[in-house]
Amino acid sequence: MQDTRVRSIVPMFGGATRYVETLDAILEFVDAHTPSTDELVGWHRGQFANVASADSIMRRLRYLRRVGFLAEGPEGWSLGPNGEAYTEAHDTETLLRIMCDRNVGLRSLLYALAVAPMTIHEIGEQQLDTHPELGWAPGETDMPKQRANWLRSMGLVEKRGEEYALTDDGREFVEGAVTDWAGADWTVEADESDAMTAGTYETTVQTRSVDPEFRATALFRYERTCPVSGVDHPGLLDVAHVLPWSEYPDHRADLSNVLVLDKTHHAAFDRNLFTLDEEYRLVVQPDFETESELLERTILNRDGERVGVPDGAVDSAYLRSHNDDLAWV
Repeated sequence: MQDTRVRSIVPMFGGATRYVETLDAILEFVDAHTPSTDELVGWHRGQFANVASADSIMRRLRYLRRVGFLAEGPEGWSLGPNGEAYTEAHDTETLLRIMCDRNVGLRSLLYALAVAPMTIHEIGEQQLDTHPELGWAPGETDMPKQRANWLRSMGLVEKRGEEYALTDDGREFVEGAVTDWAGADWTVEADESDAMTAGTYETTVQTRSVDPEFRATALFRYERTCPVSGVDHPGLLDVAHVLPWSEYPDHRADLSNVLVLDKTHHAAFDRNLFTLDEEYRLVVQPDFETESELLERTILNRDGERVGVPDGAVDSAYLRSHNDDLAWV
C-alpha cells in the first residue's frame, strides 16, 4: 500500500512552543463557524500579528487538511476526521497519535531522543538516515526544527541550550510506544525492488512485534549492519534486546538495550550461545559446538575479539546484568 503520510511538517503561527495552542484555536473557530476560505484567512490575519500573506495562511490550512484536522467542502471549512477525534478527546496522547500516524519520522525522532539530547543538525541527520524518503537537503535545518517544535508544543520535548531533549512526559510515551505502535497500519514508502527496508519490516520473535519506527531507528545507529556477521541487508536484520523483552518491559523501548543482529545471530544470542562483555568483546559459551562454517567463522573463531558495536550503543550496565545471569561467563 502506498504511504500517504505527510513528509513536510508545517509550523503553526504563534511561535515554536504554541503550535498546539494555535491548532486548538483554529479547530474551535472552524467548528463553531464553518467559515469560507476568505473568512478563515481573515480570521488568521486578525489573530496573529504580522500575518498577512494569503499564500502563507493557505499553506498551513492545506497541511491541516492533509493531516485530517480540517476538511473543505462547498459549505465551507469543517473539522476533518482527525479534527473531530482530537477535539472530542482533546488530550496529548490523541494528538500525538494523529501526528505520528500522518507525518513521516516523528516516532523515530522520539526514540532517538530517548537515547540522548540532539542538536537540530543531529535531528536532521537522524531523520534523513532513518527516512531517506523525506528528501530534504543534508544540512537543512527548517524541516527538522519544525518536527522538534511540534513535539515541544505538545510538552514532549524541551530545548536545553542548543540541544533538544525528551521531557518526562515524552519519555513516558516512548516507554510504551514500542509495543503500542507495533500494529500501526501504515508502511514507509520503499523501492519496489527492496520490499524489506528498515521502515517497512515488522520483526516478530516468539510472537513479539516491534514498532517498525523503533526498528528503523535502531538500524540507523548500527549503520544497518550486524556487528557480528557483517550482514547488511535490512530485511535480514533483527532488533535483539540485551535485557530480555518479557522480563524487563521498562527497557523495551530503550535503544541502549538493543543489539542489531542478523536473524541467525539473534537466535544464537537469545539462546545464550554467545554474549558480549562490557568492552563489546565476543564471549562464547564453552560447550558450544558446530559444524557450520558460518558459525565457526563468525562466533567460535572470534572468541575474545571486539565486534563492531558502535561506541556507547549498548549500556554496559545492561550487558553486565545480562551476563551475571549466565553461569559460564
